[in-house]
Amino acid sequence: MIKRLKTALLIAGVALCPSLAQAQADVHFSQFYETSILRNPSLTGIFSNDYKVGAYYRNQWSSISNPFVTTSAYGEVRMPIGHFSNDYLSIGLLGYSDKAGSLNQTITSVYPAINFSKSLNQEKNRYLSVGFTAGYTQYGFDKSNATFNNQFVGGIYNANNPTYENLSNTKMSMWDLGAGINYNTSSGPTNDVTYILGISGYHLTQPQFSYDKIPGVTQNMRWNVNGAVGFSAMENLSVQLHTNLAIQGTYMESVTGGLVTLSEKGGGPKPAYSITAGIFYRLQDAFIPVVKLKYKNTAVSMSYDVNTSTLQQASKLRGGYEIAFSITGDFNSKSGAVKKTVCPKF
Repeated sequence: MIKRLKTALLIAGVALCPSLAQAQADVHFSQFYETSILRNPSLTGIFSNDYKVGAYYRNQWSSISNPFVTTSAYGEVRMPIGHFSNDYLSIGLLGYSDKAGSLNQTITSVYPAINFSKSLNQEKNRYLSVGFTAGYTQYGFDKSNATFNNQFVGGIYNANNPTYENLSNTKMSMWDLGAGINYNTSSGPTNDVTYILGISGYHLTQPQFSYDKIPGVTQNMRWNVNGAVGFSAMENLSVQLHTNLAIQGTYMESVTGGLVTLSEKGGGPKPAYSITAGIFYRLQDAFIPVVKLKYKNTAVSMSYDVNTSTLQQASKLRGGYEIAFSITGDFNSKSGAVKKTVCPKF
């Protein structure tokens, strides 16, 4: 009975995608390009401003079960190293909480990250970044919602029937370690074409965790490959193409797509407002349309997973929605030391 319960808890805690039950796969976001610390710690601070803060909300599978709800908040900042160096250091912090299934299994994680970006030329438009993150994750569930075979008599459930189960421990935790490397460069007369390519690994120590305080499930390492290209199609129209591949145990997730941004005409390098639309495809799982609105330094975006997997008969194409919010900005610097880099343009 305990073995069956553990299996049910494991499935409830990781079933964010159809095949995750085989591999304790991590939480994911459809707007993956906004979650740098969870994707590759060497992407921390790789954006066109000095700081960025934001939050996410994801609600999935509410059409077929208790919804799987994930919330997250983060902050990132980058700083120059001295006044005569073109290198810079980025630090970030991301936390998330994921609640899933009828047992309300909750996964709460905190991931601080640090990233060093080395300039590879004097033009300050080619960088190699190396980043690290060390996270803490706690799992828990609500045992009051658990049901057992012994409570069903003649096919009728009675909560007063004894379960003969001892669920004294409803929490477990683990420490995590991740690292990544990333290369980005900008080209063109105004550096309006940007390329990004990186690889990272998480759960490098392969920690074990169990609700019974005995050697339990080993967390599989997750390998992640990220790539992106951004360019200007005309004065107020830009395009971004993103791809992300994650492999963890027997589970693989591949997401690819693009975004087109129309900004204020004549707004220069920092237009007051812009609107972005695009679509992504998660292989054998979902199409993901995206809409994003930005005014000055504040942006709000929403995506929806149109489920195309083997669950579509039950979900009727309804996967889940995701909302992202972010604020970006620059530090004031009389010496101009902070704004030394010109890339990337994301």
